[in-house]
Amino acid sequence: MPNPSDYIALGSESEEETEPELEEDSEETEEEQEQEGFIPLMESPGVLAEKESKNGEATVCSNAGESGENSQGNEWNRGDIDGLFCPICMEAWTTTGDHHVCCLPCGHIFGFSCIRKWLQQRGTTKKCPQCNRKSTLKDVRKLFASRVVAIDGESQKRIQSLEAKCISLDKKNAVLIKKEAEWKKREALLQRELHQLKEKTIYLEHLLDVKPRTLGHPPSMGGYCVPSLGSEFNGQGPLILQKELGVDGARLFDIDASSKIILMTRRLQGLGGVHVLTKISLVAPYTRQDISLPTGSKAVRDLHICPSDGSLSLFASLGKKLSVLSTKINNFILAYDLPAPAWSCSWDLNGSHQIYAGLQNGSLVVFDMRQTARPLEFVNGLTSNPVHTIYSLHNSTLPSGVTAVLSASSAGIFQWNFVGSEERRPVVLETGNQGACISLAYCPSSDDIIASFRPRIDNSNEMAYSQHLLTPAIGQGVQGSHVHLKRFGSNCYQKLAVTCANVNDVRLPRSAVMNIESHGCLFASGDELTGELVLQELPSFTVIQHLKLRKQPIYDVKYVHDVDGGLLGCLCDDILQLYGNHALK
Repeated sequence: MPNPSDYIALGSESEEETEPELEEDSEETEEEQEQEGFIPLMESPGVLAEKESKNGEATVCSNAGESGENSQGNEWNRGDIDGLFCPICMEAWTTTGDHHVCCLPCGHIFGFSCIRKWLQQRGTTKKCPQCNRKSTLKDVRKLFASRVVAIDGESQKRIQSLEAKCISLDKKNAVLIKKEAEWKKREALLQRELHQLKEKTIYLEHLLDVKPRTLGHPPSMGGYCVPSLGSEFNGQGPLILQKELGVDGARLFDIDASSKIILMTRRLQGLGGVHVLTKISLVAPYTRQDISLPTGSKAVRDLHICPSDGSLSLFASLGKKLSVLSTKINNFILAYDLPAPAWSCSWDLNGSHQIYAGLQNGSLVVFDMRQTARPLEFVNGLTSNPVHTIYSLHNSTLPSGVTAVLSASSAGIFQWNFVGSEERRPVVLETGNQGACISLAYCPSSDDIIASFRPRIDNSNEMAYSQHLLTPAIGQGVQGSHVHLKRFGSNCYQKLAVTCANVNDVRLPRSAVMNIESHGCLFASGDELTGELVLQELPSFTVIQHLKLRKQPIYDVKYVHDVDGGLLGCLCDDILQLYGNHALK
């Protein structure tokens, strides 16, 4: 915006004003400018005829007669500084002196000496040199302003247009940045789908090359092939190897026999160690799909598919989350916030609404999925050791309205009964002085329980001992024990047998109790020294089969019963081996 002093200030002289009066006004204006320290806008572009200094005042004088000579050496662009020169002599007008800037009633501006001479020479036909409007010498008015500036309307419009274009370009740039982020996400998704298609291609190629030689055992995904493992897996024992699946970074899994899918937790490589869920079909071509965890979930410590509704899965995570996933839509439908990291979880075997969570601080939380506002029950544990395993018990032997869960921590095994808001002390299962409990397996159909122990570390700080169990090291085998318990009635347990076992000295192993119709109750657990999955008959702990494992260590063991007999899964380092007494279709 121009300075207020840039605008034209019209004089207030009357038509009867004489030339001496105009000159007197000029002298007064000069004195005012001297007091304000005024500096002229510019000198004449031509050769200055005279330049005087008087009381610090700078004055530029010129006449029309010198205009031709001075214009010969003029190299300025008149179009750039139009409005600063008298259109008669083409010299710059001044704010003082004889060539003072002035105007006619029509609005055209001239130097005073030039327009006076022009009008005097025209006699009776006095007109404006530019528009031919009649004017007299009395019509001339001096203009008093430090500068005479004419704002170019076209330039202003162009500036406004350019500003509008800049705003439009900024908006377009923001849209492009947003689209770029969306394309990067889509590219990552396409890369993942491409990886899955490559795995499927490898499977189909192996299927064409190896199928005539596999004798009913199809090759696995991920480029792994089922080897010939010898006669011990083809007749000696109830289970045979059905399939191997390559599963990088997997630590936990569960099987839905009705839908023939496997759910597992994995930590992806190359993406900052992101934890995801992976759903794998047990039907050729064994497609798989990764599912993102809720924000802030961190690593999953336990997962279980609902026994009454295979489309729902329960997850307990170290991010203080208890989440429910729908495998129909591959999305989480519930996510409960917990007061502490969750180490274990379980569905209620007597209904599909209640769910349980065992926390790192030793507490247990009960939720009803129909009430999402707060927990149904919250009980503090007898110790602060993390609850690493939790199972729901059948109500067949419990009083009406009572629900019960079995929990395990390094301190031992406990049964918790819940009836309304009444608080009850847990029932402590007697196992003897076996050491620290590191694993618990339970078979609901037979009420058989196997608890695994290892020597207790002499540490007065229980929490420090619990944190020791979180160490990601593989560890090594130590002499431990398995204790077989049988549940009778609502709160009664009988210890049937105890056997020695080679267990891990660091990790929390997992095991499974299987009730197979033709072989009775069997116990599957890993042997840390031999690197085998051992099947033992209960209650005698007689070994009936050694299952060779391709890799170590064993992370998870699960057994599911279906119409074809049953399926036992053993998750080792990056490989899931599936055993059964029937061939997978």
